[in-house]
Amino acid sequence: MKKLLILFSAFLLVWSLAACSSSQSSAEKEDKLKKVSIVLDWTPNTNHTGIYVAKEKGYFKNHGLDVKIILPGEAGADQLVASGKSEFGVSYQEGITQARIQGIPLVSLAAVLQHNTSGFASPKAKNIVSPKDFEGKTYGGWGSPIEKAVINSLMKQENADVEKVKIINMGDSDFFTAVNRDIDFAWIYYGWTGVEAEIRNEPINMVYLTDYSAKLDYYTPVITTNEKMIKDDPGTVKAFMAALTEGYEFAIEHPADSADILIKKVPDLDEELVKRSQEWLSPKYQDDAERWGEQKLEIWENYSEWMFENGLLEKELEAEKAFTNEFLPKRGN
Repeated sequence: MKKLLILFSAFLLVWSLAACSSSQSSAEKEDKLKKVSIVLDWTPNTNHTGIYVAKEKGYFKNHGLDVKIILPGEAGADQLVASGKSEFGVSYQEGITQARIQGIPLVSLAAVLQHNTSGFASPKAKNIVSPKDFEGKTYGGWGSPIEKAVINSLMKQENADVEKVKIINMGDSDFFTAVNRDIDFAWIYYGWTGVEAEIRNEPINMVYLTDYSAKLDYYTPVITTNEKMIKDDPGTVKAFMAALTEGYEFAIEHPADSADILIKKVPDLDEELVKRSQEWLSPKYQDDAERWGEQKLEIWENYSEWMFENGLLEKELEAEKAFTNEFLPKRGN
């Protein structure tokens, strides 16, 4: 009996030491992970699913990273990434273009979506089915000169006058509140607000930008960093993009499971909206590109030329410096 007790005690000691060693090893691994952050462009939605998937499924950890997801505050994503306060961010091609013209060295690392899914939405009852119908109507926006330029660009194609459109800042009002109160149409992403309209059974008309101009088929949103990060720590950029690519590829292949992950990580989101939006959006992440995230020089040149022609840029963009595909995993890797 005494021998059995001694053997049992020895077993417990070995088990305890092994468990302790395993715990220490796990903690050491956590300590060795490089801490970086990515700041979102807006409140979490299905544009960001791949980021949450990469974190939840351990893809970032597998590539040696401990990634913190930051919600935007008073300082937007571009400002935080440009200043180095966040290594990575979510932005838009137009924002990167304007920043670089001003000498702010932001760089786009990947296109979250291959094609622009945004457009001008209005309740069907307003009977706004083309840009000429904007005349005599009130547009609710966020106060950017790009908005009037885009509206004007579309209206000119139908010999309509942008000066006959009343443009107001709708602030933080959501689309559905605003169109029932003081505006007729607004600029939305169909993959979120359009899907929400379907769920609410509030039919809308969409005037998509890409139906009227190939130059408006720009990348929105995109993943960003700054030139200093690329120069000083390209290994971390490569690791981050490898893990993020895995996250978006999972979301492409498994929309229902990836929607569940986003809902789990951001429980305040409407479950039905997330699931329906994810189902709509997942095929559009990669779309007709050879790989997720791929960006083309002609897309950057086309949109920056459009911005310059419409007086939105002081000078022409050096488009080849505004983006890179260098850190995307090679196809088949």
